[in-house]
Amino acid sequence: MRQLIVRFLNVAVIAAVLIGYNTVLDKRDKEDQIARLSAELETTQLQKENLQAAAAASNTADTAASEAAEAEGQYVDGTYDGEADGFGGIIAVEVTVEGGQITDLAITSADGEDSAYLSNAEAIIPKIIEAQSADVDTISGATFSSTGIRNAAQEAIEKAEK
Repeated sequence: MRQLIVRFLNVAVIAAVLIGYNTVLDKRDKEDQIARLSAELETTQLQKENLQAAAAASNTADTAASEAAEAEGQYVDGTYDGEADGFGGIIAVEVTVEGGQITDLAITSADGEDSAYLSNAEAIIPKIIEAQSADVDTISGATFSSTGIRNAAQEAIEKAEK
């Protein structure tokens, strides 16, 4: 009986040692995994910082080029007319360029347009002036009328291009 107890204790000690050893191995694996992931995170952060620095440098160069183009202006000063189809007929506009920039856009004729659609569509005018281009989104609820204004403005702007 005593031998049975000694053998049982030996098996229990061996099992405890193996369980402890596996626990140590698991802990080491987790520490190695954490170290590897930390290194990957650090590398990714450095890459992100490098990309941000490159983007900032690019934006600075783009801004400088844009400011130079603005100072010079991209259009020839003057008043230019354009026409295009709207919702109810032809829409005519007049684009004014001063200092190389679009300063005003006025609808000179829109006889066939529904007044409600036309008044909603006029919201596109400040967008065109701000963008210094007719490449802007149309106005929802007045899509055809705003498209007419945009296309007429585009025709006038093409006449003003250097």
